[in-house]
Amino acid sequence: MFTLFLLALLAAAVGAAWLWYGITQPYQNFGTEGVFVDIPHGASSRAVARQLQNDGVIRSALAFDIYVRRKRSRTVEAGEYFFDHPTSARDVFWKLAKGEVYEQPFTVHEGDTMFDIAKELEKAKLMTPQEFLAAAGDPALVRDIAPAAPTLEGFLFPATYHLSRHPLAADLTAAMVRKFKEEWSVIKSGGGTANTSENNPVNAPTAALAAASPATATNTAPLDARPVLAVVTLASLVERETPRPEERPLVAGAFTNRLERRMALQCDPTVMYALEREHQYRGSLSGKNLKFDSPYNTYEHSGLPPGPIGNPGEESLRAALQPAETKYIYFVANTHGGHFFAATLAEHNRNVLKYRRLLEGGTADDPPAPPPSATNHAAGAHRKGATQ
Repeated sequence: MFTLFLLALLAAAVGAAWLWYGITQPYQNFGTEGVFVDIPHGASSRAVARQLQNDGVIRSALAFDIYVRRKRSRTVEAGEYFFDHPTSARDVFWKLAKGEVYEQPFTVHEGDTMFDIAKELEKAKLMTPQEFLAAAGDPALVRDIAPAAPTLEGFLFPATYHLSRHPLAADLTAAMVRKFKEEWSVIKSGGGTANTSENNPVNAPTAALAAASPATATNTAPLDARPVLAVVTLASLVERETPRPEERPLVAGAFTNRLERRMALQCDPTVMYALEREHQYRGSLSGKNLKFDSPYNTYEHSGLPPGPIGNPGEESLRAALQPAETKYIYFVANTHGGHFFAATLAEHNRNVLKYRRLLEGGTADDPPAPPPSATNHAAGAHRKGATQ
């Protein structure tokens, strides 16, 4: 009896040591490139253990199953997991229990169009451009805030998203729109006051945006009732026109002034976007392009385009929601990433000459007055480096 007792004790000790070794010692029986393990919903601990052992992640399915059953308060979360180095079964369990599923970051940059996003998704081998553009082309997700939106363009908020290995386009656009709505709520509730003053009534830009908006709105709408589509569309123009945050309220103010005066916006990026929608943009604009037949072309059509021409970030949304109080109507590039602003055509023409001198390697100092014919520029031109 004593001998049997000793044998049983020895067997128990050997079993405990085996379990301890199977749980605590790192193990890897897969290639150096790593292995993905997809845990289905509702899988039992025994099924998960067998799957992990078959994939070479753990040494013993039995040891893992016993360990899991001892952790009754925690369960394994379904999802796809990635293992790329030797790991103990104990660490494997806690990775699964915490739901540390495989994710890869994907960044949408401020100003990116849905076409830019589609190209980047293809480059990252996450999905085809056609899949993403089909989802982005359906505006159903923003019907509640922008009923007239033609697509989800403008509402795919610039941020870094963490995606699974095989994300669905509909899930991705839903996450982007959800992020936009979260940010928009914060911006409207707590932002947009930096450019207000006693002499800057908020209803003036509101009337201009409402009148220019493709959505139905009254010209006397208060700030909070400003059409979302109009604000986001204006913000997308601001985002594409200047990379400098400090200039964005001024650009928004200049565009708003033009809308109030019923002047054409003559915004080059709208032409680029119009061409891109038809797969005709080749990286630069010509004089012929400015007459391209599209409702997005703000040289050919007055007011705002029918929808955003990119996805603006927080600063541009704030600028569009509360444009700066300014008399500026024109602006032209200054070759340093910013712009020269002007309230009159004569001042704008001088700024254009400054820009051209800078392009030729000169300075921005005014030269002797040019002949009258040299200043015969048409009103409304604010293009970077050219007037018409």
